[in-house]
Amino acid sequence: MRSLGSSLLFTMLSYLLSRSLCQVVAEVNRRSYPTFGPAFRAFTTSSPQRGEASDNGSVVTYSQLKSMLSNHDVQLFDVRNPDEYQAGRISSAVNIPLGNLEESLKLSPEHFQQKFNVTPPGKDDDNIVFHCRSGNRSAKALDIARHLGFNRVRHYKGGYSEWEERERQ
Repeated sequence: MRSLGSSLLFTMLSYLLSRSLCQVVAEVNRRSYPTFGPAFRAFTTSSPQRGEASDNGSVVTYSQLKSMLSNHDVQLFDVRNPDEYQAGRISSAVNIPLGNLEESLKLSPEHFQQKFNVTPPGKDDDNIVFHCRSGNRSAKALDIARHLGFNRVRHYKGGYSEWEERERQ
């Protein structure tokens, strides 16, 4: 009987310790590799069909951005490098290179205003749009901003490449 009780106790303790260890390892991995989740979701979610909005409504089209700009209803941030920005840009866009985005979004409103000479974006603003050359860096900017609590941000997936092409037509 004593052997059965010891065995049962050992089994229960093993289960609890292994479960706790798994939870600790999962938490460490989540903190160490925060981009794994979005990357995993990208491979496990279905792609949108042609003409559908993707990224859960976070994509702004050329015509939407054009309208937002004409209505002065957009906080447009260009996350390309300064040399790319200087070579050509969308009017009203503020250049915050992707590598500086997180620290810039963490600035106090006063410091943000001083540094970029624009009203700082608010976490509940629904008119914040990121763009880059082709949509890759602006998608990363979405992840960074969302991680900081800017849950309504969007990006112009076509980027400056599409903008420049469409503006020439």
